[in-house]
Amino acid sequence: MNVLVVDIGGTNVKMLATGRKEPRRFPSGPTLTPEQMVAGVKEVAADWKYDAVSIGYPGRVAGDRAVTEPRNLAQGWVGFDFAAAFGRPVKVINDAAMQALGSYNGGTMLFLGLGTGLGSALVVRGHIVPMELGALPYGKKGTIEDHLGARGLQTHGKKKWRKILARLVARFMSALLLDDFVIGGGNAKKLKKAPPGCRLGHNNNAFRGGFLMWKEAGNREQRGVR
Repeated sequence: MNVLVVDIGGTNVKMLATGRKEPRRFPSGPTLTPEQMVAGVKEVAADWKYDAVSIGYPGRVAGDRAVTEPRNLAQGWVGFDFAAAFGRPVKVINDAAMQALGSYNGGTMLFLGLGTGLGSALVVRGHIVPMELGALPYGKKGTIEDHLGARGLQTHGKKKWRKILARLVARFMSALLLDDFVIGGGNAKKLKKAPPGCRLGHNNNAFRGGFLMWKEAGNREQRGVR
């Protein structure tokens, strides 16, 4: 089965199909509606053949549909029927969870996506557990996302921001009994190196995750072990 993977971001919509090596993209932004996204994907990927679609969505997802509106795009995404719009089977997942799945090498792994906000997802034996760790309170005021997202980076500066990240990484590793810890997202490039016990992911892992979404969890676990 040929799969088209669509990664919806606040700056660009990126896509890659089975058998293709180079992703394609088009601009997104605060005026992008789901109808415009689908039309843009169909236009940019018009010469690609695909039987199914995987979508990484920047918000909460249930039953392959968005249940919260994105912060950096237009409104109208909640309840949108992607399968009807594409005319093909569609699986929708939170964008951080899709990148987490693509970064997975087996065991219990936590993924943190450093960007405008803070994406997070746990993968346990090939099963994806979307999380909202950024919503947890941290410090005298605010949440973890307030400190590790783009606002926190701007407020604290790189040096203090990196120290906060390292401190929280150590706590998560201890509390969740992790085998692996991956740091990704656009702001991961602002780290000099990964915190102790972590490795840096790559944004293209989102495409690998989109392809793996169509495999059973047991097969993902077996494939993840290296």
